[in-house]
Amino acid sequence: MYLKNIFRRHFVALGLAAAAAIPMASLAQVQHDGSAAKPLRVVLIPADGGTEDGTRKDFQPIFSAIEKSTGLKFDIKVGQSYSAVIEAMCNGAADIAWYGPASYLQAHARGCADLLALAIRHGDSVYYSGIFARTDSGINNVKDLKGKRVALGDVNSTSSFNIPVATMISAGVDPARDTGAINLTGSHANVLKALSEGLVDAGGASFDSFEKAVNAKAIDPSKVKVISKSAPIPYPPLAMHPKLSEATKTQLRDAFNNIATLPGITKDQIRGYGGGKVDGYTAKVSETDMAAAGKMFDLVTDQVKTDIMKKASAH
Repeated sequence: MYLKNIFRRHFVALGLAAAAAIPMASLAQVQHDGSAAKPLRVVLIPADGGTEDGTRKDFQPIFSAIEKSTGLKFDIKVGQSYSAVIEAMCNGAADIAWYGPASYLQAHARGCADLLALAIRHGDSVYYSGIFARTDSGINNVKDLKGKRVALGDVNSTSSFNIPVATMISAGVDPARDTGAINLTGSHANVLKALSEGLVDAGGASFDSFEKAVNAKAIDPSKVKVISKSAPIPYPPLAMHPKLSEATKTQLRDAFNNIATLPGITKDQIRGYGGGKVDGYTAKVSETDMAAAGKMFDLVTDQVKTDIMKKASAH
């Protein structure tokens, strides 16, 4: 279930992050303009537990409606990992990308991504990360994770890795040193699957993913309890390359601000993270607010990630 190549991929991801200090201007391509000959290249992070085709289909109605409204053309692809999406944006191979907040901040820091839009659900653009534990695990708080088996998602995931790890560190639990074992599963869905099957005692995932798993009967909520719930986190953002023309940026912002009223799309077709239904999108987004959210996982340094991955690969 948890293959060694997952860990190799994560180690490569850290290597790529370290190489980010090297200027990449020589690798950059000219950003596309949205014409039929040069459609805007959209790359999406892998959806939680979804397939590549499913993730693309979740977002196709949105981009089809924008295409009809603006005349802009799009080519939508799904990245194989969070780090692959960051690299696509930063080497000039993508014009628009969908990230988690932590992944977005990495790309923004490298100068290759600016905020485009956030989903709106129930009048807000936030979600929550949590640490969930089996009711028979003897875990009642974060400190009780010492000596226990813990599952986490992708190393670049905000709510299935960075926030849960920061929560543990803040409570005095060193994930690499104090836990009994770490499983890096690659996704929220796999974290919850491992928890459901009793392969681990606790795991980190978003509350949206937990709700989705409960609704799909993939996990029994009577056998799982919430150990921690994070402060509000901005929804996984859509981002655009800074080198897009100002006219194209304006078209995109206007389209996302009005996505719920564009012709050719129904309310049921407006989707967000993991294919969940959302009310719409807003392009009235703040880099300052996103940066402030990043403070939530400042404790999760590259060394912390490396130590966790080494522990995970040893099991």
